[in-house]
Amino acid sequence: MSDASARLTVVTGKATSPGRKRLTSIVIHVALIGASILMLYPLLWLLAASVRPENEIFTSASIIPSAFSLDAYVRGWNGLRTGFGTFYLNSFIVSGLSVIGNVTACSMAAFAFARLEFKFKSFWFAMMLMTLMLPYQVTLIPQYVLFRQLGWVNTFLPLVVPKFLAADGFFIFLMVQFFRGLPKELDEAAQMDGCSPWRIYWKIIIPLSMPVLATAAIFTFIWTWDDFFGPLIYLSEMKSYTVMLGLRTFTDSTGESDYGGLFAMSALSLVPIFLFFLFFQRLLIEGIATTGMKR
Repeated sequence: MSDASARLTVVTGKATSPGRKRLTSIVIHVALIGASILMLYPLLWLLAASVRPENEIFTSASIIPSAFSLDAYVRGWNGLRTGFGTFYLNSFIVSGLSVIGNVTACSMAAFAFARLEFKFKSFWFAMMLMTLMLPYQVTLIPQYVLFRQLGWVNTFLPLVVPKFLAADGFFIFLMVQFFRGLPKELDEAAQMDGCSPWRIYWKIIIPLSMPVLATAAIFTFIWTWDDFFGPLIYLSEMKSYTVMLGLRTFTDSTGESDYGGLFAMSALSLVPIFLFFLFFQRLLIEGIATTGMKR
């Protein structure tokens, strides 16, 4: 009887000693910590470079500065013709309006594709998916010509207005997959109570879709905040620069570059993204985990 119990224990995997399990766990955690340090090293070096003397930035690979100084932050914030606070304000305006536009317009378009019936619905949905395959550079010249004729160049309008026209097919597709997972019985019950499609969208779909809306908001904010190419094309005056364009002004191929100020402002440019993700990470994870899944 004891031999049979021993064999059963081995088969079910319960014969592993506690010491071996502990050793395996330690090895896994050490490997994960080492990989994390390796991935975080560039960020840690950036933070160290922003507080070390200028002459030590490119002469030391250590993440521990020999001397601690905040002069680079003061110089970077006030050292340009336009204060870096202006760049921050511009980026917040563009990113905030882009979030509002994307979440509003894309959710309305996704609601139409997921819950309403209209002619050529499948055709227009396929056309929307085809826009995901077009590189941004393909539509850049026609868009620039259009915005120049409208007099929008050197304003925030080319960066913001397309967001209110559901121009990001990725977020429409993401929301369509989420909306399809919501029970249609909710719509039918609301219709029996006399609700219009607009009220169904506003009173039922939106409150149940906060995870996917938060996912779209977070990605929109991050991508817009980090966008360099779009502002580079449409903005030419320094007072209209976003943070990414402001960082470029610290380097000069024909003169002296302020790398200390560049690294200091680069570190500060990460703060809004980190805080935005930190506040909405639960909804982000939930939205990604439940998109396209029946619940």
